[in-house]
This record gives sequence, C-alpha cells and structure tokens, in this order.
Amino acid sequence: MTILSNGHLWKHTEFIENKNFSFDKNKILNSLSKKDIDEAYSSISNWNNYTPTPLIELNKLSKELNLSKIFYKDESKRFDLKSFKALGGAYAVEKITKGNKDIVVATATAGNHGRSVAWGARRLGLKCKIFISEFVSEARGQAMADLGADVVKVKGNYEKSLIECIKQSTENNWQIVQDVAWKDYMLVPKFTMAGYTVMMKEIFDQIKNDQITHIILQAGVGGMAGAMVAGIADIWEMYLKL
Repeated sequence: MTILSNGHLWKHTEFIENKNFSFDKNKILNSLSKKDIDEAYSSISNWNNYTPTPLIELNKLSKELNLSKIFYKDESKRFDLKSFKALGGAYAVEKITKGNKDIVVATATAGNHGRSVAWGARRLGLKCKIFISEFVSEARGQAMADLGADVVKVKGNYEKSLIECIKQSTENNWQIVQDVAWKDYMLVPKFTMAGYTVMMKEIFDQIKNDQITHIILQAGVGGMAGAMVAGIADIWEMYLKL
C-alpha cells in the first residue's frame, strides 16, 4: 500500500497477520502481574530526577495521513540515558540486589541496556562489569565506562560476549542482569520488562480522555513489546477500543 500526501510518499512493505492472536488479560498478567507493574512504577517514579517523558501530538503527520491523532512517546528525555532502556536494566539491578552493596552486577550488551545497568549500579554504589563485542563502537563502550563500569571487549559477536559474561559471572559469583531470558533465567528479564511498563502507565495518564486504537513500536528481542502488552492488559478496559 502507498499513500501520497503533500508530496510525501508513505508506504509499507508488508503486514504479517498473527493468526494465533489472543488477548487474554488474565493469561498475560500471569506472566507479568499487576503487582509487578505497580511496584515498578512506584519505585521508578520516586527515583531522583524522574519525570514522565513527553507524549507529543504529531498534528502535521496526522493531517497528512488523514488520521485523528498520532502521538509520539519521546524517550530521548529519559533520565540522562536518552532511551527507554533506562527503565529496565536499572530497575532490575535495584530489584535483584535488594540493597546489598557487595553484589557485583554484570551484563552483555550492544549499548543501551548496558548503559542502563551501569547507570543503575552507579546509582546504588555497586560494581559493574559490562561485556561487549569487538564490533561495538568505542563511543558506546566509553559511555558505559564513564558511568563507572568495567568494560570488557570480547572477540566475536554479541553471542560471544554473552557467553563470556556468563562464564566469568559464574566463576566470580557476579549477578547477571540480562534483558533476554533462557532456561532457569527468567526473573531478571521479568524485572526488566516491569520497568518498561512505566512507559504505558505514563501514556495512559497523558492521553487523558483520548482512546488508543493502535500502538506501534519496534520489537527488538521482545522485552519492550511484551511489557507494552502487559501494560495494556493492566488497565485496557478504561482506555482501549478492543
């Protein structure tokens, strides 16, 4: 489909329909509960310098596409990290360490998640080990080092850096704070996702009497997408046309 408006060409290549789609509120909240969501918001909203990121109404784009309203959640204003990931890794660090200053946290990353973990560790006065691939830019590595993390560059790709992170963390009894799950490693990714749901709580507060019909986001490894689904399930009856 192509839309030509005001000289601009808008197009998409393909929509893929999920034929197994089912929005079962109770099933969703069994994975990431209302309690998880509420606790994350209660904690993060009390961090120093917390403020909801702007929800910007894109009036010109709405007019071009002949849509009622389009909103943009500007996560470049999220703390000093300029990414929604500031909500996830840092919150997981807080939850998993429970005030224990002797815990060393570690993660493998290509950038923003590692910065969040490093920032969260610095906020709590913890030591932090960050494993990055040799292909991660020097600037990204330096950004994490500037937050007080020990940055270890690993030969190979992201998967190699994760393997090395797991290996050294196991040997040294460091706490891994990863944003992806695997067998017997589910709790920390759940805390990370709970942190991301803060965005949805903010959005529902910001839209006031408007109703959402569509939410568009990048999926990545699925953590943020899953968090948004849980956030919707938490209070969807009040706002959404489903």
